[in-house]
Order: sequence, then C-alpha cells, then structure tokens
Amino acid sequence: MEQIELVLFEVEESMQKIIEGLNRELANIRTGRANPAILDRINIKYYGADTPLKQIAAISVVEGTQLYIKPYDKSVLKDVEHAIYASDIGISPQNDGTGVRLILPALTEDRRKELSKSVDKIGETNKVNVRNARREGNDLVKALELPEDLEKSTLNDVQELTDKYVKKIDEVVAEKVKEIMTI
Repeated sequence: MEQIELVLFEVEESMQKIIEGLNRELANIRTGRANPAILDRINIKYYGADTPLKQIAAISVVEGTQLYIKPYDKSVLKDVEHAIYASDIGISPQNDGTGVRLILPALTEDRRKELSKSVDKIGETNKVNVRNARREGNDLVKALELPEDLEKSTLNDVQELTDKYVKKIDEVVAEKVKEIMTI
C-alpha cells in the first residue's frame, strides 16, 4: 500500500512541476501590459558573474504599458541597457541617466491571434508531458505486480490525476489567451 501512495505521489509531483513550468513559460509572453516577468531571463555581468537583472535593479510598472528599471548601482546602467538590446524581448530600452525605461508597444489584432495560437501550442505540449508522466506512472504501477483489482484501481487513480492536470493546463491557457486578447 505504501508503494502505491509513493507512485501516486511521484506522478502528481511530476505533473505539478509541468504546471509550474507552464506558468513560467507563459509569464514570458507579452500581453500588451507591462509585466516584469518578461525580464526574468535577462542576466547582467556584475563583478564578473552572470546576475539576474531583478537582483541588481528595482523593476517597476509605470502606467501599465511601461517598465522602469533602476539599478541599485548606477555603474551597471549601460550594461543593463546592452543586455536588454541583446535579449530577444524586442523592446528598445531608453536610458534616462538614472534608469532604463521600456515602453511596450500595443499589440495588433494579428499579433494577439498569433500569440494566442502560440499559447495554445505550449498548452498542448504540456498536455503531452502530463500524458507521458501518466504513462511512466502506469509503468511503475504495473511493475509493482499488484492483484488485478488493486492494480486497476491504482491505474484509475493515475488517470484521475492526469485528467485533473490536463484540466488545469486548459484553465491556465484559457486565462492567458483571455489576457492576450483583452485590449
């Protein structure tokens, strides 16, 4: 019995990690509103070490369509600006001497639809990952060599977990699409 609980725990844990990864991935997609999460992948060379931008600067949202990045150490202002230029976020930074301003352009209707399709595709990829976790869980259950009725019950539990997490993915994706399509 303890083995069954362990298998179910492992399956649920791997599915939860898939949801967390999905949320991180979707946070990086621009929706037309300023979101500091789009800067999460940007690192700055700070005293010889790659340091995440959010650790060396205050990042604030201005007027809903702008991000203002104010480094704690003004000497890295140029480095921040260059790192943003070098990144793939597609926004030109404006250096005002004390900080860097990022003005997010409004998304066109076509771009919104394109982003929505991209979000749907990411959701489908994550559903496949959840199903792979289910398959691995099913293999673990079968390896336990349980009595037939207990094995069938445990496989049903794994399927219920799969259904629960596929539904969560659908909800997260629907929320992101709604956010993107809101003007």
